[in-house]
Amino acid sequence: QVQLEESGGGSVQPGGSLRLSCAASGSIFSTDAMAWYRQAPGKQRELVAAITSGGSTNYGTSVKGRFTISKDNFRNTVYLQMNSLKPEDTAVYYCNLRRAYGTDYWGKGTLVTVSS
Repeated sequence: QVQLEESGGGSVQPGGSLRLSCAASGSIFSTDAMAWYRQAPGKQRELVAAITSGGSTNYGTSVKGRFTISKDNFRNTVYLQMNSLKPEDTAVYYCNLRRAYGTDYWGKGTLVTVSS
């Protein structure tokens, strides 16, 4: 089993920055990929950013150039640095771990609110 615990959410003004963290514990494999998704009220969950076991990254179109995903393999932690935040970034952000064979694990989510 895998446990994922997100932290770092909160309220910020437009143009501000936040850094989310996701600490993974339990049965973590070197082949696991990790990602951040988000879900805004009334909308479907969408991919924000992903990072493979090899360190390759992928970003959602709306966050490219503003968000950066990174990971610390020693601490089994993945980060999401969010800069130039916009009101439309307001959502619950979820940490995801995907096994090489496709099984997904999810955190409980952390709320990010961007408002003046």
